[in-house]
Formats: sequence, structure tokens, C-alpha cells
Amino acid sequence: MHGRSLVAIVDDDESIRETTQDLLESAGFSAVAFASAESFLSSGRPKQFSCLIADVRMPGMSGLELHQKLVASSYMIPTIIVSAHADERARAQAAQSNVVCCLAKPFMAEELLACVRHAIERRQCDRDCL
Repeated sequence: MHGRSLVAIVDDDESIRETTQDLLESAGFSAVAFASAESFLSSGRPKQFSCLIADVRMPGMSGLELHQKLVASSYMIPTIIVSAHADERARAQAAQSNVVCCLAKPFMAEELLACVRHAIERRQCDRDCL
């Protein structure tokens, strides 16, 4: 079902990008990693992704700002926000912004995979239900 689903990973931490990409690919997803929100946006590929995993705190645009920018541009990519910082304000903003999941780093592999599956199901429903 999800073998063709393409997941974007946006995180300024190279080791997180690599391990997350490896995890997703080992679970049967296709994944592309970006070092910043700006590089993701300038890739010209946002519409190709079924799901976005973005770090909250990055130099430049934050993951939450990226999600909000995509929503404002009518790119409704289900988004998972991850953060190494226990920031209740960011969690509240994420919930208000309709993100799929908000995970604290380090997260369990199964937690992330469950969120990705949920995000992709949500994306498919959004497309099929219109």
C-alpha cells in the first residue's frame, strides 16, 4: 500500500536525517531528506510528498513555520513535527496547526512509523473524499 508513498524528512541534524531515512526505507517507504526547510521548498517537489517529517528547531525556518507556509500555499501535506526540546508552546501551536503527530526526540521507531502510516492514510482519504 505505502511502497509508493514518498516521505520528506526536514531536519538540520544529519544523523537524524540519515537514521530516519533508513528507518522509513526499511519499512517500505521512499524517503528524501533535506537539511533545511528552505532546501525542501526550493526543491520544487513539495507536491510529490505524501507526508512531511520536520524538526521544530532549525536555523532559518522552523518545521512548524514550514508546515504553516505549505498550508497557506494550499499544499496540504500531512505533517509530523519532531523536537528534541520539551516545548509546550510549540506543541500547542502544532496542535492548532493541524499537524498529524508531534513526537519528542528520541522517538521510538514504531511511534514514528505509526504516525507516518496515519499521515499517509489521511492524505489518501483527503484525496479520495474530495
